[in-house]
Amino acid sequence: MKLQYFLELIGTTFFAMSGAIVANKKSRPDWFGVTFISFITSIGGGSIRDILLGCYPLVWIKDINIMYAIMLGVILTSLFYNRILKMRKMMFLFDTLGVAMFTIIGTEKAMNFGVNPVIAAIMGMFSAVMGGVLRDVLTNEIPILFRKELYSSLCLIGATFYLILDFFNINRSTDFILSILLILSLRIGAVRYDWAFPKFIKGGEEDFQEH
Repeated sequence: MKLQYFLELIGTTFFAMSGAIVANKKSRPDWFGVTFISFITSIGGGSIRDILLGCYPLVWIKDINIMYAIMLGVILTSLFYNRILKMRKMMFLFDTLGVAMFTIIGTEKAMNFGVNPVIAAIMGMFSAVMGGVLRDVLTNEIPILFRKELYSSLCLIGATFYLILDFFNINRSTDFILSILLILSLRIGAVRYDWAFPKFIKGGEEDFQEH
């Protein structure tokens, strides 16, 4: 459990770094602006999950180490910004690992509240991606949910896989690791081979316009 907690803090730090990079690229705001976007990126998904589940106090309120992890991410980004930009593959790997881990953690937490497994899988997805969605909205970017590449759907697949293994009473640690590896593998494959869902076909060729 201590290892998982340590990994959660690392994932939070890398989410904060991704938020800081996006914020700086968009408008080059001051330290407060960058920190705010990093904060939203890191805790947005978990906060939405906990609010919907009625879980209070929110995780970041009762655990100050999460705030320290976010600040560490902002400071590291400031000190090594140019180097970090050159380490895209490593950042992608850690970001994907964080997404996978928070998906399963969020799913577990929802199940502990006794919700339906379908809702638990959705809560797991929210935990992983909604912080990035809020970040994109605040920085006027197209939210990751609407981009071509597979992202949120992979979280749902991983959460579903976790729930299936849990149903068959697979050891929790084994289930946790296998589900994370599944999301990680699918995400790498989606980026490498450009996997995507078919486009939504509209009824007409022209965009709908209100009259």
